[in-house]
Amino acid sequence: MANLLIIGAGGVSQVATIKCAMNSEIFTKITLASRTKSKCDKIATIIKERLGVQIHTAQVDADDSEAVARLIQKSGAEILLNLALPYQDLSLMDACLRTKIHYIDTANYEHPSLAKFEYKEQWARDEGFKNAGILGLLGSGFDPGVTNVFCAYAKQNLLDEIHYIDILDCNAGDHGYAFATNFNPEINLREVSAKGRYWQDGRWIETEPMAIKMEWDYPEVGMRDSYLLYHEELESLVKNIPHLKRIRFFMTFSQSYLTHMRCLENVGMLGIKPVLHQGREIVPIEFLKTLLPDPANLGERTKGFTNIGCVIRGTKDGADRQIYIYNVCDHEECYRETLSQAVSYTTGVPAMIGAKLIAKGIWSGVGVKNMEEFDAKPFMEELNTQGLPWKILEMEPNLGE
Repeated sequence: MANLLIIGAGGVSQVATIKCAMNSEIFTKITLASRTKSKCDKIATIIKERLGVQIHTAQVDADDSEAVARLIQKSGAEILLNLALPYQDLSLMDACLRTKIHYIDTANYEHPSLAKFEYKEQWARDEGFKNAGILGLLGSGFDPGVTNVFCAYAKQNLLDEIHYIDILDCNAGDHGYAFATNFNPEINLREVSAKGRYWQDGRWIETEPMAIKMEWDYPEVGMRDSYLLYHEELESLVKNIPHLKRIRFFMTFSQSYLTHMRCLENVGMLGIKPVLHQGREIVPIEFLKTLLPDPANLGERTKGFTNIGCVIRGTKDGADRQIYIYNVCDHEECYRETLSQAVSYTTGVPAMIGAKLIAKGIWSGVGVKNMEEFDAKPFMEELNTQGLPWKILEMEPNLGE
């Protein structure tokens, strides 16, 4: 039904490619490409041995838009699934514009030399995508991605108006290392060490990093310290959810993680600007990345659960209503299925679902759009059948207090 090109060969890509192969009646041809072809070949071998599905592999530099366009033409791809780095979103979108194929990613554009991520430059390509007659689906991961769909589902089916949203991300997994990140260390540490930000009463409010903490009792996990961060889905949800009074994002961190991160930050290891070391320039956070465990290799060691969801308060038929929509994912179950831990799994599965809905024409249109702009029900149904079942918990309305 669809010829798919996947760019990137990390942990998320491994999950997404395996899941695409498990849906081979939809993805009739899959090409997996990255800068290092051997990583693609390794994933292709896993899929061939486990599922008997042939995956084509290729080498490409995702920063080189023309090279990607040539690969698109050579492979005959109709959809590009971007699972490379957020720095490469724009070059890959431009390759899709050149070749007029649909584009999907899981994280918004991040400036390579600036600790800032935003949709501005991706949204600016909306007119170009419309003129080319193609769809660009932004943020088809979990957060962003599933969290956006949870909010859209509440807006479309459960509440007349949404006033308050708290997005809550808990990883209670234990990998046994003193310090490691669950996805790309460079992206993860830049995100966590940045200033916090949330939207309230029509304006953005900025906070110092980790300045706002709350305790939350996560179902099947328990009570965890949760810290306010700025996260990319806030930007699009503020734009697309009317009547919103406040939206925040919280993530759990252990004290050990925070102590390690602060020490690294204090000695300059989270720096993104080059420094001179023994006569040559290095970027501290890139050097740190080489020292830390590879997130793609954490799966076999990690035990425990993730719990990611949205607490949403609004009105229904004139009365206050508050709901908690969430998913709980088991690291060990994820590894048994895809040889990856739950953080990769919870991003890779929604990436496949986004591609599947576009391939089937269930999500359609032209231009650059975010997840909450579509009918949420088909995506929610796929979550239940593809390994990320969700639950809804009714709560006493108290988010605005």
